[in-house]
Amino acid sequence: MSAKRLFSVLLMAVLLAGCGGPRAVLGLGVTTDQAASAAVVPVYVATTRARSDNLSLPYSAERSQTLNFAKLDIGIPRNHVPGDVEKTGRTPDPARHFVAQSYQQIASRKQFVAQLDAALAQRPPQEREIFIFVHGYNNNFADSVFRAAQIAHDYNVRAVTLHYAWPSGGSLPLYVYDRDSTVVGRGGLAETIEIAAQTKANRVILVGHSMGAYVVMEALRELAQTGRRQALKRLGGVVLAAPDIDIDAFQSQVRDIGELPMPFAIVVSRRDRALSISRRIAGGHPRVGSGSDIALLQQKNITVLDASQVDGGSHNIFASSPTLIAFAGQSGLLRRLIEGGDASAGETLLADGGSAIEGAAALVVYLPSRILGGVALAGRR
Repeated sequence: MSAKRLFSVLLMAVLLAGCGGPRAVLGLGVTTDQAASAAVVPVYVATTRARSDNLSLPYSAERSQTLNFAKLDIGIPRNHVPGDVEKTGRTPDPARHFVAQSYQQIASRKQFVAQLDAALAQRPPQEREIFIFVHGYNNNFADSVFRAAQIAHDYNVRAVTLHYAWPSGGSLPLYVYDRDSTVVGRGGLAETIEIAAQTKANRVILVGHSMGAYVVMEALRELAQTGRRQALKRLGGVVLAAPDIDIDAFQSQVRDIGELPMPFAIVVSRRDRALSISRRIAGGHPRVGSGSDIALLQQKNITVLDASQVDGGSHNIFASSPTLIAFAGQSGLLRRLIEGGDASAGETLLADGGSAIEGAAALVVYLPSRILGGVALAGRR
């Protein structure tokens, strides 16, 4: 290995650490007292990870050719800071760490659909939605389940949370393993989308982060190419956050998919160092999440949220930004932009809209060409 190549690999290990942190464990059996946590988020799981006998991580990094199903109740600690996932690789303290309070294997697809329908029926009609979250690179099972729970909790997602866990190796050096696993995992996500489409949900929202965005695009492509477009029609919105996808590969995926589910939104950042390293590994080919060709995305009727100047513009900005979380909680604008782009020019000019949240004016929103004729409206910097 050349010195230059070694430097790149080592730098990748440092910068991509934003996708990881301490290797989390679920903490099953630590406590049965729900009062020890500040809140509990039920998370339904469909995964192409292989089952494990280790309850600290009941699904391993090994690949399964069939979907496994489960439900976990995730406790949010009392000291939780919005945007963070407080985790530990040792025995978690429910007052200080995310912890799985319960874990139930679900035997079949039919039973999984029934449980999702039961959860939907317990909600008011306007909240009978399913939120599917797909994790990124370098996640073990606990990492990704906790992240799904954190996003649902912090963004006050009033939907049934369904997490698709593809078989990431959960280790920094396993970037190539993870990239291969995205191809292995696309069929499982396609089936998961079909399962959500089978339920009585009024709407299904799909969110993919980082390398998980590649899994999302490949799953949409598989559904389109195999004549299963009915499931695509049930999607009421798709969001790709910091997508680690080659821009040329993305264009090919869009062509193969044909008509994209609408609305379709992408969160980008020109300050995403992890994607800069990914680009170098790929021989200099730009990544979609780095915002290198926003005009192209607009032409494909995609809403682009440029978070380059929001809270450092890091790789995890979508999940971890206190500004975005606060803004989403205090204004319906962010959700409407993602869901349908039905914001007025005055609303889109965030700084002039009088936002009381410090830093919110740094969020730049590029609406699709179908709405603005290719003209981007941006907040004053």
